[in-house]
Amino acid sequence: MRVLIVGSDTPVGLALAEYLEQREAKYLGLARADCRWKSERQAKKTLRRSDCDLTVDTRLQAAADGGIRIHDADIDRSLWLARASQTLKIPFMLLSGALVFSGSETRDYREDDYPDGESSIAQLLIAAEMVLRDNCEQHVILRTGPIFAPVGINVVTQLLEQLRGGGILALSRHQQGCPLAAEDAARIISGMIDQLGCGMQAWGIYHYSSPDITNCYEFAEVLLAAASQYEDFATDVVQLAADDTQKVETRSLDCSKIRNTFAIKQQSWRSSIAGQVKQYYSELKLGETGSG
Repeated sequence: MRVLIVGSDTPVGLALAEYLEQREAKYLGLARADCRWKSERQAKKTLRRSDCDLTVDTRLQAAADGGIRIHDADIDRSLWLARASQTLKIPFMLLSGALVFSGSETRDYREDDYPDGESSIAQLLIAAEMVLRDNCEQHVILRTGPIFAPVGINVVTQLLEQLRGGGILALSRHQQGCPLAAEDAARIISGMIDQLGCGMQAWGIYHYSSPDITNCYEFAEVLLAAASQYEDFATDVVQLAADDTQKVETRSLDCSKIRNTFAIKQQSWRSSIAGQVKQYYSELKLGETGSG
């Protein structure tokens, strides 16, 4: 099965491309700059020329997790892709996120729970999900926890940049969720693609995240401990401070449906931190060597 990765320069897009390459699977990557179509005709032409059997759209998830503004035009492009996928009979997988929920529930969110997120990002993610459901029968919406990676704009690179800059980081213990590494997302997306390519008719919404709930403060503590192996962070220069002024929001996902349907098991986010920090510093050193 040949896969079209829309947003191949996002953290998940990069990880998925690398994963597919290792497995010698066929794919075509489109960077975000190449997906800024001005019309539905352009989007449809791109999809037809790709000659792919399934599309994976990572753009909106990456923007939401990276704090990048999502515009109405991005939702229009999702609509154009959905319509083109329906016409060309190409299955469409959209990556969304736990941000579609408000975080007010005290239990894990299920796929059939009403997406009650009120933030602008939540509303745009919900809109993208809606246009896909309404316009493409063979669709998969994969909601994930926050995705982190050693490259791109995400919580790991942003926190490490702040830690390296020194000072006091005020981080919330009330914003809780279940993050996952980009390579873990690539693993489960590839597994789903394999089974869909074998004729499995399992369209709909699925949830996937790490089984371990955490908060911003705890995540930064683990990250700082791993980064301390590569850089000296003096306690009088770098300090973590708990900000408990925000209201409690917990966005944990019930992942039983994806496990029961695709036999996909969850992996802990903690097991990925050391490798990601190592890669971050390798990329940093490579950049410094190149600029020097």
